[in-house]
Amino acid sequence: MNRRVITVVFCLTFGSLNCQSGASPSQANNGAVNGVVPTYGYEVVNVFPHDPEAFTQGLEYHDGKLFESTGEEGRSSLRQVDLESGKVIKKVDVPPPYFAEGITLYDGKIYQLTWQHQVGFTYDANSFEKLGTFAYRGEGWGLTNDKHLLILSDGTNRLRFFAPATFQMQRSIPVVDGQTPINELNELEYVQGQIYANIWHNDRIAIINPQTGQVTAWLDLKGLLPPNQVTSEEAVLNGIAYDEAGDRLFVTGKLWPKLFQIRVKK
Repeated sequence: MNRRVITVVFCLTFGSLNCQSGASPSQANNGAVNGVVPTYGYEVVNVFPHDPEAFTQGLEYHDGKLFESTGEEGRSSLRQVDLESGKVIKKVDVPPPYFAEGITLYDGKIYQLTWQHQVGFTYDANSFEKLGTFAYRGEGWGLTNDKHLLILSDGTNRLRFFAPATFQMQRSIPVVDGQTPINELNELEYVQGQIYANIWHNDRIAIINPQTGQVTAWLDLKGLLPPNQVTSEEAVLNGIAYDEAGDRLFVTGKLWPKLFQIRVKK
């Protein structure tokens, strides 16, 4: 995600509002069929309240806790949020001039990116105590991990993989749909061996093979938030969190007043 954003949390899982689907389960396993990448729809399972002034840049769910990173200079923060009520349980402000971006939780630490300052912050996941900083080149947009490496997006079509202990880059991959580069990769989540990526100002989530960078499917979330609840041009889909223990997928948008849990329809 990038530029100006307010946080709104949405939950993705498996549920009840139908959007169109585009492929059978066998097609999903194999990715593109006859050169065409499948498009999946969704069902809404649950709707939760969300802070409509939160400029959501990162979302994470772990051990029953929902974490969120919000952006904008002077309004950036790291938060723990109650899923059911949308209320902020715990919060640490990120001071100017930093514009907070994506987060991920790895080995008891929360890693948080900033947009243009090429520096990130680490926190204790329980206390939110600030533990240190780490450096990287280029912009910081989205962040996730595959339980071994941290995976960073920077607004281009490349994903970079970093060692958590040193933040030294191990490898990078270009993300493409067939031969077409998919630019402006934003918030990221690692879901059952695939990388889910928001595309800035786009209602679709790219599902990406982490080894090849190929988009194996698209998740079309058009219509998830009613148009009359969109308050700004920057109130765009952004924020993906996966509850691995409960097999629930959550999504949100910047400045969205609701959080959705949805089921993917293949």
